[in-house]
Amino acid sequence: MPTTKTLREGSTLKRAAILAAARELFLADGFDRTSVDAVAARAEVSKRTVYDYFGDKRTLLQAVVDTIGQSLITTIRRTLDETLTDRTDTDGLEDALVAFSMRIATDMLGSAEYATLQRLVRAESGHLPHRGYNSMADTPDEAIAERLAAFAEAGLLDVPDPRLAADQFIALAFGVALDRLGSANAAEDDRVRPLVVEGVRTFLRAYRSA
Repeated sequence: MPTTKTLREGSTLKRAAILAAARELFLADGFDRTSVDAVAARAEVSKRTVYDYFGDKRTLLQAVVDTIGQSLITTIRRTLDETLTDRTDTDGLEDALVAFSMRIATDMLGSAEYATLQRLVRAESGHLPHRGYNSMADTPDEAIAERLAAFAEAGLLDVPDPRLAADQFIALAFGVALDRLGSANAAEDDRVRPLVVEGVRTFLRAYRSA
């Protein structure tokens, strides 16, 4: 079996086809009942190509999870760039943070991609590198921390520890809705927005510059 160091980069289209096929089968049949032969057949490649590109079935599962995580990270960064810009001022800060939070709640936390990621991680945790494996790791928190630090430099916020502030922002903006409602998707539940707005206001009471 090839090791990680000898895996082929190969064709982007073939890799995408294998990942899409594996994702569908892992979701439909589970890891244990999904064979490499079935993945190869659905992707319309040879079994050897699957092994050459991914090494083994566990690595393929991790690649599926990581690919979904990267897609969600891209959504977060794009939303940050579109809502929390360098044109944000003191008067517009609350509205900008609410707009960002609502977009994340709907476009990411309420997306099929996020639901798929959660389902795979819960169902197949025993086949991932470790329990609680998180393909997104700390990237979203760090991206938000960078933006909060920029607002601090602009004099809009007082943020001694940007990463702590980001963690607290996430907990306030999304945590209450997730804990109380089981979802933060405002498109499906009109109770989400008031919780998000109050979370943002609580954050600003703690961190807005005097």
